[in-house]
Amino acid sequence: MFTRSLKTTTIKTATTILLFFSSLCCGVYAYAQDGKDSVSISPRAKTTNSYDATDLLHSIFKHHAAKNNTDSVRSKKVYVTALPVAGYSLQTGLAIALSCGVAFSADTAADQKVSSILTSLNYTQYHQVIFPFAASLWTKKNKYNIVLDYRFLKYPSINYGLGPKTTDDDAYTIDFKYIKLHQSILKNVYKDLYLGVGFYYDYFWDITEVDPPAGIKTSFEKYGDSAKEKAVGTVLRVINDSRQNQINPSGGSYSSIVFRPNFTFLGSDNNWQSLQVEYRKYIDLSGAKKSTLALWSYNWFTLGHGKPPYLLLPSTGWDDQYNTGRGYIQSRFRARQMMYAEAEYRFDISNNGFFGAVVFANAQSFAKKVSDQLNIITPGYGGGVRLKLNKHSNTNLCIDYGFGLNGSKGLFLNLGEVF
Repeated sequence: MFTRSLKTTTIKTATTILLFFSSLCCGVYAYAQDGKDSVSISPRAKTTNSYDATDLLHSIFKHHAAKNNTDSVRSKKVYVTALPVAGYSLQTGLAIALSCGVAFSADTAADQKVSSILTSLNYTQYHQVIFPFAASLWTKKNKYNIVLDYRFLKYPSINYGLGPKTTDDDAYTIDFKYIKLHQSILKNVYKDLYLGVGFYYDYFWDITEVDPPAGIKTSFEKYGDSAKEKAVGTVLRVINDSRQNQINPSGGSYSSIVFRPNFTFLGSDNNWQSLQVEYRKYIDLSGAKKSTLALWSYNWFTLGHGKPPYLLLPSTGWDDQYNTGRGYIQSRFRARQMMYAEAEYRFDISNNGFFGAVVFANAQSFAKKVSDQLNIITPGYGGGVRLKLNKHSNTNLCIDYGFGLNGSKGLFLNLGEVF
């Protein structure tokens, strides 16, 4: 199928140039639902000289830049950022995609949280098809939060086996198709505290090992290889979210606990439980220019002696946004228990907020038992640039380059901040 060495990864500059050019010239746009002048939806709307890709596009074609309406009153208007892109990642190789992000408020109140919808259709060099649809919807007065995460993957991808001590020589391809249907609804019970329930469905099929190492039994085979894997369960969720704009927070915090028991009577292959505990903190350090220190802790545990599907074990880059472990290829580490931490410093370079940058560092640990979690910690680090695509929703195009141990490195792209 395909093989990739982390020690010999090369990134073609033309890919990044094409991504940047397409974001400017091939379809970045914003529109208001009622067709009138835009009223900013961003908490940073009071910045009178804000500038984004639409303004740049107008200036390139000799038109007047879009008006910066700095009215502090919120609007129910819908703001859309859409762009065709070409990109690269370690797991996908070269990729083409049509991405779309939507931001809107259900109310004009100053404390109304911003609802967001993100989707894209991707096809990659390694014949992968990736079609996600993710939404965080806030009703009027933030009474309810509806969270949807739907995905289809046709996904030949590199697998390294189980545990924290795997090497590049352990890499081979596992091909599979995957349907993910996660939905939950949470109700506000006190200030920024929300309690809720959900239903998660994960189904993998046509699972095939491609060119596995000869003469040895792979970790997938030892675990109990199967052409199909299914997990179905209810979910209990607790969220405390004081961020006003989830697309690009400049302050506040987010904490989440997700307990997922899976049951055979619902259709799951096995009875097993998982627990995800996450915390994010955003510290506004702005002076003359905007700057933010963002902190992230993400911990994913398998509870008891239940047996999750192999492809649902905690793994690098398999959080809901596929963003953990910048500096390493997706699936680089996999085990029953995962602990992860990251810090990122975000700052504007241009006075108008169009061009910015970040530096980041992370650490991940995988183990069979929680008690062994801190025996091996794997670090990553890097930096990147930010291009303002939509000043109203504060949506950035994120282009990062990360480094890990043993020559691991790669380019990482996002529409919207990594966390």
